[in-house]
Amino acid sequence: MDLLNALREPLFTWLGTPVSWTELLGFGSGALCVWLVARQHIANWPIGIANNLLFILLFTDSGLYADAALQVVFIALACYGWWAWLNGGGGERLRVRRTGRREWAWLLAAGAVGFAGLWLLLDRGTDSTVPQWDALTTALSLMATYGQCRKRVESWWIWIAADLVYIPLYAHKDLYLTSLLYAGFLVLCVQGLRSWRRALRHEVVAAA
Repeated sequence: MDLLNALREPLFTWLGTPVSWTELLGFGSGALCVWLVARQHIANWPIGIANNLLFILLFTDSGLYADAALQVVFIALACYGWWAWLNGGGGERLRVRRTGRREWAWLLAAGAVGFAGLWLLLDRGTDSTVPQWDALTTALSLMATYGQCRKRVESWWIWIAADLVYIPLYAHKDLYLTSLLYAGFLVLCVQGLRSWRRALRHEVVAAA
């Protein structure tokens, strides 16, 4: 409990809002994680898990309950992604691929059902002031994380869509440093998309 309380302590004030150790460490670990994903570096997974633990605390304190719960799911997916990147390529390194039509169909269906269910749950079961936006970012993030685990190049487009909602959402919740972090994520996602596209072209050329 002493450690948790220490992480909640404000370090400085930015734009009239106190910034805690939790938010600052979440900023650093999150940026490093996305930078590593764009480079297909396996270390993104353990660093991402540390980032998720910090965000559980941050989002719970801010009343973003779906985002806090999402971090728990992210941890489970990170464990799967870690394994898949090492072992999910049929005995060789998992390679960048496109998302197939059937995969898109069930992914979009699952995302729509998840969004609707979370919106209803947050609206009726919590004191969330932004249930629809919290639900939307949660659904998009889960879809994008699945694609990241399987190295689907389109996962970057889903992350970009999620970040475009996250940035104003966190600013609305006075999490200005986290909002800035997600603006940085947006830039890194564009870089990641370009990097994975190049990797995909190389795979196609090598296969030909």
